[in-house]
Amino acid sequence: MVGELRTPAPDSRAKKAPNRQSRSCKVCRLRKVKCDRVKPCHACCAHGYPSKCVYETVPGDEARPISQAEEIRNLRAEIQELRTRIDERQDGSHDQDLERLDRLESLFESIRSAPLSVVDHIVREVRFAHGGIKKDLVQVGPWEGHEAYNSYHNSRASPPLSIIPIRQRASDSGSDLNFSDPPTYDDDDSEDQMSLSSVSDSSGSSGTIYLIGMQRPSVDVFVERFVDAFSPQVDTKSGRAGALRAAAGIRMFSPLISDAFEAVSVAFFGRSIQNKQLEASGFRLYPRVLRELQEALTDPERSKSEATLVTVTLLLAFESVERTTAKGVPAHVRGAVRLIEHRGPENHMYGVEHLLFTELRPYWIAGACAGREPSFLAHEDWRTIPWSAGTTTKDILHHLLDLATEVPALLSQSDSFKAAQQGASKMGAQETAAKQAALWNGITDLTARFYQWYHDWVKCYPDGPPEEVEQTEDQDFPIFKRRDLRTGAIYTPTRLSYPNLLLAQTMCVYYAFRLILSSIDTRPEDRVSVPEQYELGCGICRTYAFYILTAPGNMINRLAFPTRVAWEAFPDNGPERAFMTEVLQLVEKRHSLALWGGGMSELSAQQGTPLNTA
Repeated sequence: MVGELRTPAPDSRAKKAPNRQSRSCKVCRLRKVKCDRVKPCHACCAHGYPSKCVYETVPGDEARPISQAEEIRNLRAEIQELRTRIDERQDGSHDQDLERLDRLESLFESIRSAPLSVVDHIVREVRFAHGGIKKDLVQVGPWEGHEAYNSYHNSRASPPLSIIPIRQRASDSGSDLNFSDPPTYDDDDSEDQMSLSSVSDSSGSSGTIYLIGMQRPSVDVFVERFVDAFSPQVDTKSGRAGALRAAAGIRMFSPLISDAFEAVSVAFFGRSIQNKQLEASGFRLYPRVLRELQEALTDPERSKSEATLVTVTLLLAFESVERTTAKGVPAHVRGAVRLIEHRGPENHMYGVEHLLFTELRPYWIAGACAGREPSFLAHEDWRTIPWSAGTTTKDILHHLLDLATEVPALLSQSDSFKAAQQGASKMGAQETAAKQAALWNGITDLTARFYQWYHDWVKCYPDGPPEEVEQTEDQDFPIFKRRDLRTGAIYTPTRLSYPNLLLAQTMCVYYAFRLILSSIDTRPEDRVSVPEQYELGCGICRTYAFYILTAPGNMINRLAFPTRVAWEAFPDNGPERAFMTEVLQLVEKRHSLALWGGGMSELSAQQGTPLNTA
């Protein structure tokens, strides 16, 4: 019929669109490099920022990148469903389920920890199988937490790989997926060598996967234990704690992160179960991770990758567990802070990088206070840019930390003023008065803003302010005793109870920074007096019972710096320090944290302490 609108015949190519990837990720498009359209793609993984690999949504386009994390979740769910079904059956008719369970677990192990070239292939097969796993899909694994090495053979491929050092990354000469990480194998790793075996495609395909089978158990259980301890799953009212958990989720895409997680988690697991042999295994891996990290730090591009930042943070956690040296923790804190400054605020707006910066911001500022030098964290761009993308919003703690970033500069100013007074060329009376006034004005202004923060955020806290609760012997916690500063008598005060962990941590951080600021407060009027300092220290001690008995995992580490600051506010041989000693020993025993058992002297922010003179 003339004028009739005809529907155009569908293009045969359009029918295939859902089964092919039509877009590159944003990073590859900006860098103008080839993208393999896996999420995260190889290019993003190789350059150390897998969490930045994102794909724009195009209206009407059904194609989407292959999400390895999604396939892991799907396989995990199906495995759990099959296990439940098998457990519920009593008639023994579950041979097919058992067979499928074995195949799924093999695939799950491979996707989780195999080399990227293997993972990409498996995920594509699973994604496009639609009706389930293909019958001719090659079963590979288990990889047991370590990299294995493969070679997919075709007419142009090189001969199969033979024995390869454990830490050397594979590279297929016929592929454009090349890893730039250099080999790190040495003679000390001889005990970790693996035996070569192969698994062939049951369909007779020419593709053969060569793998090296570990003789020791999988480290995945160690990583899960470590993540549960240092990055427990909590709600936002407890304080965000998901950074290391998110980092563990991308470790398969970074050899550096994978090695770091293995070293730290094995050592932690061994220590937590008092297995010296297992703990020593983690120690043996530790130097290798340090070497790999040093290589990354000397590379202009890799030094800014999220893999490098994650590894530095993991080594900081390792030092809190093992306390290898008295300067281990502050050295890693200083290294992390320098790395953060090198990366710039714009590189902490998204993903794991944002979580690491925001969750550990109290540590970075505490490190600046311990160094008693002005900090870049006080600059306006560091207070705003990391939150400008809306990845998270500032809570009560971060509004407090905005003020706390100014404390290191005042400490430095005070130290410089004292040094000038005691120097050979002493200042004149006019210069002395000007510098003294500038310091006092800074302390006055910041103290007033601390008071205003307390009024705006604590007194008006939506869930209510802290409450006082009687201490009892049945609370399974040491009893805090303090002095009556007027009479000198020792008595048992109330402890503080909070509506949530976030407020408890925030108040301890508040008390700590107020104490540090008061240590340089020599104003003739309105200065923070010794009794006020004592009360600030007692506030931290009165919070311990609530926080330590409530906080999951090793979130207690968030009170490490406030604890050291409070320790220095009390006199020797008093009931306060006796109580704190009991707490330190309790935390070391319950949480396997050598940092606490050592008294944390390296965290001191006092002038002239080992940390400040290092």
